Amino acid sequence: MSENKRFQLGTIGALSLSVVSSVSIVICNKALMSSLGFRFATTLTSWHLLVTFCSLHVALWMKLFEHKPFDPRTVVGFGILNGISIGLLNLSLGFNSVGFYQMTKLAIIPCTVFLETIFLSKKFSRSIQLSLCVLLLGVGIATVTDLQLNFLGSILSLLAVLTTCVAQIMTNTIQKKFKVSSTQLLYQSCPYQAMTLFVSGPFLDKFLTQQNVFAFRYTPQVLTFIAMSCLISVSVNFSTFLVIGKTSPVTYQVLGHLKTCLVLAFGYILLHDPFNWRNILGIFVAMMGMVLYSYYCTREGQKKTSEASVQLQTKEDESDALIGMETGAGATNDVALPISPIGKADNDLRARDYNR
Repeated sequence: MSENKRFQLGTIGALSLSVVSSVSIVICNKALMSSLGFRFATTLTSWHLLVTFCSLHVALWMKLFEHKPFDPRTVVGFGILNGISIGLLNLSLGFNSVGFYQMTKLAIIPCTVFLETIFLSKKFSRSIQLSLCVLLLGVGIATVTDLQLNFLGSILSLLAVLTTCVAQIMTNTIQKKFKVSSTQLLYQSCPYQAMTLFVSGPFLDKFLTQQNVFAFRYTPQVLTFIAMSCLISVSVNFSTFLVIGKTSPVTYQVLGHLKTCLVLAFGYILLHDPFNWRNILGIFVAMMGMVLYSYYCTREGQKKTSEASVQLQTKEDESDALIGMETGAGATNDVALPISPIGKADNDLRARDYNR
């Protein structure tokens, strides 16, 4: 199997794992928070990250991956930034209406495109931009209902968008710059993300819910759902880093909106959530945008691959021609040249003049 085919299969596997695990954890957490009353999202996320780190530590002990240390300042900064972005997203949801929070999530894609264009000189074709607009329009129709604005909520949303975009861009650039895998990066940054949320989580959750996480009544059913959520989160965290490393932050956000549409559909089918024509129309438009985005990304990827192959072939041809010229020059120097007829005639004339 060629390297390109293996990469494509790995990317499809990462995307599938991300979708399945994310939809599963959303359904699990929805039952935990809505039905069982455990609404401490930030603290729960810190437990997710702690379980993920412990799982990766066991995997390292079993030699399933290799530990590759790199710049400690980058790791610490990256881990803390990820933790802060999660906390800010939770605060944004607490201070804004659900509709405005959905608009905040929609803003992550254009913000990521803008940052990558300005600071990384990355180019997005008109076709890609159009498909993203169709996608965002569809998700907006399906999810955005009310838009109640307030100053503090808007500031928190802006900070949440910026930190999330930068963290996801860093996830991609760090893996490429330091040549580390998604597993190696997640293993090293996980403790800093977990500690950031573990310290701040109880305070944020108490501020948002007016309840104390340590005073909550943990029944066997609640503990079972928390354990399930933590186990699924290992797959969620791993697939997140894997997808961003293999594709791009924008593709990961597109995948996130696919998960949103699937969660809406599963919520209607399994949990009998209310569903109306706006949800159906929005999901249909969003799916069209995703299909267009996938098509244009695939087409442009094939175009870049073919251009790279042509350039490589051109360089090989030029190299072969240069080697041929050098070989020809060496042969000329090594072989004795015959005396030309003109040279021979000149020698005969000299001999005649001497005899005279």
